[in-house]
Amino acid sequence: MAVMHTIKQRGVRKSPVMAMAPKYFDLDLTECQVSEGGEADLQKHFVNCRKNPCHLKFIPIKDFYINHFPEKYQDDDLYQFIKSVADLTVRVGVKMTSPDRLEFWPLTNSPYPFYHLRNESTLRVGSGRIYVYKYVNGLGFDGDGDECDEHGFKYERDYKTCPCKKCQQSSNVWWEIHVDTAAHVVFDDLEARHTSCRLFFDERNCPVVNLEMGRIDTVNIMDDFCRLKYVTCDVTLGNKLFEMVQRHCEFWKKVRNKFIMKPTSNFIFIVSHPHGCHKHISFGYQVNNRTISDLNDDLVTTKLTYTASTCPGSSGAKVNCVGIPCGHVHSGTSVYGQINCSNISIYLK
Repeated sequence: MAVMHTIKQRGVRKSPVMAMAPKYFDLDLTECQVSEGGEADLQKHFVNCRKNPCHLKFIPIKDFYINHFPEKYQDDDLYQFIKSVADLTVRVGVKMTSPDRLEFWPLTNSPYPFYHLRNESTLRVGSGRIYVYKYVNGLGFDGDGDECDEHGFKYERDYKTCPCKKCQQSSNVWWEIHVDTAAHVVFDDLEARHTSCRLFFDERNCPVVNLEMGRIDTVNIMDDFCRLKYVTCDVTLGNKLFEMVQRHCEFWKKVRNKFIMKPTSNFIFIVSHPHGCHKHISFGYQVNNRTISDLNDDLVTTKLTYTASTCPGSSGAKVNCVGIPCGHVHSGTSVYGQINCSNISIYLK
């Protein structure tokens, strides 16, 4: 899990892919779901999908069982791990497009998504993945109980009470919720303030629970990565999310030990919100893992391509390489829709 925190430093890193950007962006079509009719039309988009009619390779998360994936992967720890990833998957809904959106991807002639919608309030929907940190009197810890990140920096804040507006700094216990998604889904702080992240959207008619009024924690346009930050002192919500993260950490360790660096480790799964509707899961395999840069003896940055099915609404969903720590999120698809691709992110050598 430590590799996930490394991404936070990348907002200020000059990406080595800049000199060869056209090679990586020209054929990519991003996969947000745009809905001029708002929430009311999302189910219509799902039914009328052109990329994956009937969504035969998507499994609704409530219908997902161990026998859905290939026989050699029918391991109970892997099954529980996938379910824990689904628990932490959120729908990202953006109701405002920034006037500062780029016209083209950096250093290319390829159009940047939603430039034509600048200053408009048309709804677009993607997916994301949450990470939760609990703070007590300004000192935090993650789902493993660690008080420091992989660089040795403590999870510590200058303030000792919750900074959210709701409690007016009356609580000394709070939770920071980070949401990883793609930068083309949420571009800047203006868009972040008009973004809601829907939690627990596991079936069509379940209760609506949203995170609102977040801000950008880090963003890297070239690498197509964005991390949003929310704060809550709601004890019921905070404890529920943190317990989900703890469960995820428990099963991640088991899956890592079983599958890391084995010949079968090119297996991929994605949990997303196709067309902004309830969670679905899809499986597939890596097609390519293109190295962009070397970071050190253990880590590289790469761009993945894979066969796991995606749809509009899948942009920003975590790309899970079984047994291998990586920070990739789904970025788009080829012009022919046959091969899907991630953003540029960290991968264990």
